[in-house]
Amino acid sequence: MPVIPPAKLAELQKNPHSIRNVCVLAHVDHGKTTLSDALLATNGIISTKLAGKVRYLDSREDEQERGITMESSGISLYYKVLTKKDSERSEEQDSHTASEYLINLIDSPGHIDFASEVASAARLSDGALVLVDVVEGVCTQTISVLRQAWAERVRPVLFFNKIDRLIVEWKMSPSEAYVHIQQLVEQVNAVLAGFWEGDRLAEDSRKLEEAKEKWKETHGEDAPMTEWYLEEKDDSHIYFSPEQGNVLFGSAIDGWAFSTSHFAQLFAEKLGTSPERLQPLMWGDYFMDPKSKRRVLTRKQYAKLYGAGKAAAATPLFVQLCFIPVWQVYESVIIENDQEKIDKVISTLGTKVLPRDRRSKDRRILLTAIMQGWLPLAQACMVAILEKLPSPVEAQLLRLPYL
Repeated sequence: MPVIPPAKLAELQKNPHSIRNVCVLAHVDHGKTTLSDALLATNGIISTKLAGKVRYLDSREDEQERGITMESSGISLYYKVLTKKDSERSEEQDSHTASEYLINLIDSPGHIDFASEVASAARLSDGALVLVDVVEGVCTQTISVLRQAWAERVRPVLFFNKIDRLIVEWKMSPSEAYVHIQQLVEQVNAVLAGFWEGDRLAEDSRKLEEAKEKWKETHGEDAPMTEWYLEEKDDSHIYFSPEQGNVLFGSAIDGWAFSTSHFAQLFAEKLGTSPERLQPLMWGDYFMDPKSKRRVLTRKQYAKLYGAGKAAAATPLFVQLCFIPVWQVYESVIIENDQEKIDKVISTLGTKVLPRDRRSKDRRILLTAIMQGWLPLAQACMVAILEKLPSPVEAQLLRLPYL
């Protein structure tokens, strides 16, 4: 993609509804700067092949030497989305409309010594990409950055990074990786639940004190207070849930990522349904009917049709549609290095791989070329940012009362 002229970026800054102010938050070495490199490559600032190696936003000499981010760095990125028009003549040239967006991205440090930089990045942002290394899991700084985002009322999107390590290093099967990531989602949500309960108890304590004062005014100083109860509140909106599309899975170093909505759109037609109906079934105990291949069953329905034993051993829909194809690519290219399987994978996925990448002795180069063509990292992140994170106009309605 050609470099976007500064005049174009300045023009987009005038429309706040098309702006997303986003920071990248994570524990140290969980892949923030590598992810930022991939996003920069969409604007032609660096080559896609150098993403993750240049560490472009680590502009200080000591940052490059030590290999860690020490200072928050910001950059404005252009992104264009093509949407299909609701017209019968869909094959015409004007069947798509283009929407232009400006992403103001801040790459922040992950080390605890630079927590003030993270605080500044969160204060300036309306949304956040929170990265979690699936091997290291939820670390101390992961909790710290989540707390910072919570305190600033910054809406987050969760990114499970380094899934390639589960395949190549840990030799996990797709089902084992699914269970492992399910546990990580629960751990992150448990952290958010703690923040929610803390705020809720503080608010209820304040309301209790106000109620006591009113009670004393109407019933006297010594009258015991009897009418008080803890107010129930719905907290379902605060959690990360892959079926809602606010969780991404991928490997920044290999240049790929996806959300459940991506595969829901791919397989909806094959399963005879719509992406909107399929997406809620893409996480949890939902299984494809092994006979019809067009029905999605709950575990209870599966057990009724095929028995409790087969239901217990059934492969979840997410694993079948999302993880197994990814594992097959890694097994063909990295683990087995089988040229016949590689050619079949490339043909099945329909990705364009340059001849020099096919001939490369470094199998990782070929893998990156295949995965970037199939599940491009930058596209998955940008779509999640635009769909799940608020514009400044929407965000300030929530954030201003707490500043």
